[in-house]
Amino acid sequence: MSLSLNVPNQLALARIIMTPFVMAAVLLSDQIDHAFGIAVAIFVPAALTDFADGYLARRWKITTVLGAFLDSVADKILVVGSLLVLIEVGRAWSWAAFIIIGREIAVMGLRAVAALEKSTVPPSFWGKSKTTFQFFAIGFALIRGETELGPFFIDEWLMLIAVFATVLSGWDYFRRYASAFDPGEPVDARSGDE
Repeated sequence: MSLSLNVPNQLALARIIMTPFVMAAVLLSDQIDHAFGIAVAIFVPAALTDFADGYLARRWKITTVLGAFLDSVADKILVVGSLLVLIEVGRAWSWAAFIIIGREIAVMGLRAVAALEKSTVPPSFWGKSKTTFQFFAIGFALIRGETELGPFFIDEWLMLIAVFATVLSGWDYFRRYASAFDPGEPVDARSGDE
């Protein structure tokens, strides 16, 4: 089996590879000058690859199963990795990260159930929107200044919007694909304690 690493797939893979560098820059912020600036300089291009890979795959008509997998996984790795280090340095709320990560796990579970029923759960408008809001919130958290808007920094307001979009997109997926849980032929997809 050969892996088709066309340009869109390479961009998604680059997003995965760039994530540890964003994380390292944030975690070393007390030891490196301009560490948050370095993190932003890596994070922004990584986030932009999310828009580029899907656009190019559709434009060039080279969408693949591997590409869909890499795109989805790369988004989650970049968001989760960035959120975890932002929590570590006090620039993100753990409860917001819990909601975002919990939603991703729930939708992955929904997709797994749909796959058992020989169905798919394609990306939705709200699913794509929540990723954009998450990227903006994380980007602004990395460049956080001293200015507060009322009780919160700008990035915190953006994170509240990202959490709202995350919950809304999860609700939308489960509303539209609830039929995947309808009783039919018994299927046991459990294996061990996964």
